[in-house]
Amino acid sequence: MRKMEAQLIPFCEILVWCLMPNHFHLIISTNESSCKPRNSFGTGSVQELSYRIGIMLSSYAQAVNKQHGTSGSLFQLKTKAKILTGSKNAKDKDYLVNAMHYCHQNPLRAGLVKKIEDWPYSSFPGYCGIKEDDITNKQLLLDLTGYSLDTFYSDSYGRMEGFELEE
Repeated sequence: MRKMEAQLIPFCEILVWCLMPNHFHLIISTNESSCKPRNSFGTGSVQELSYRIGIMLSSYAQAVNKQHGTSGSLFQLKTKAKILTGSKNAKDKDYLVNAMHYCHQNPLRAGLVKKIEDWPYSSFPGYCGIKEDDITNKQLLLDLTGYSLDTFYSDSYGRMEGFELEE
């Protein structure tokens, strides 16, 4: 969490997050500084946000490997990114809301908890008002989608079937 806050918050708004044992989900909104080019480790120029995500993953892997006396990558797959919304049309807004629920449902779908709210490593408790979440910009997600938190909890369970993130 500290690494996400330090590396990402200056360059984007975190709308949704869920940390899993072998992967993670972030829904973010970029800003002008996240898209600026910067020099990277011998690979030429990359966007600032991509660089920061790389630093976050690398420093996390190094810390965990040091703690466990291991080496190498921690996550199963390479980091993937997809654009969830590119316009203001209703389909994009629905997709973004469904993606939010999908991310939060991951621990339940994986059998790690019996209820979504039992997983402490996501923005779900913050959206529910169960606990404070200082890194999530809930208001921006609501503004982008027109979604109301009045139905958030029931929607979180009601939208369980049929939605998968598009490749």
